[in-house]
Amino acid sequence: MTNYQESLSDNEFVNELIAETTSINHVEVIENVIDTLEQDDSAMVSHTSEGGYFWKFKYGSVEVFVQLTGKSDEDTITVWSVVLKLPAKDEPKLMRHLLELNCSSTFEARFGIIENQVVVISTRTLAELSPGEVSRLIAIVATIADDNDEALQSEFGAA
Repeated sequence: MTNYQESLSDNEFVNELIAETTSINHVEVIENVIDTLEQDDSAMVSHTSEGGYFWKFKYGSVEVFVQLTGKSDEDTITVWSVVLKLPAKDEPKLMRHLLELNCSSTFEARFGIIENQVVVISTRTLAELSPGEVSRLIAIVATIADDNDEALQSEFGAA
C-alpha cells in the first residue's frame, strides 16, 4: 500500500512538471533570447492580426527573423536569416555545397531557398518546446548564418 501512495505522489509530481512546461510564455522567452543576442539595439517586434508575433534583429553581419504564429501547441516558431541572394554564380556547385552543409553542420537548422534568397531556417511546433530549445533554435540559426554569409557571398554572390 505504501508503494502505491509513493507512486501516486510521483504521478502528481510529473503532472505538476507537465503543467509548468505547458504554461511557458514563449513570447517572453523569445524576447529574452533576442535581448542577449541582438546588437546595436536593433531588435524590432510587430504583432499580426491573427495573434502572432514577428521579430527582427541584427546578429553579426546578418539580420535574423523570428516568427511565432500563436500560442497554442499547434502553432509554430520559425527562425531564419538570409545569407545569399539568387541568382548566384555556379549554382550547381552552390547547391551541392549547401546540401553538404545541411548534412554536416546545421544541427536543427537547414539551408533553403525562399523568394530567390538562400536562408538558414528552423521551424518547430510549440508543443513541449522548452525555453532552452527556443534559445538554441534562435542561436543556431543566427550563428550558422553569420558564420557562412560572407563566404557564400564571396564565392557564389551575384551571377
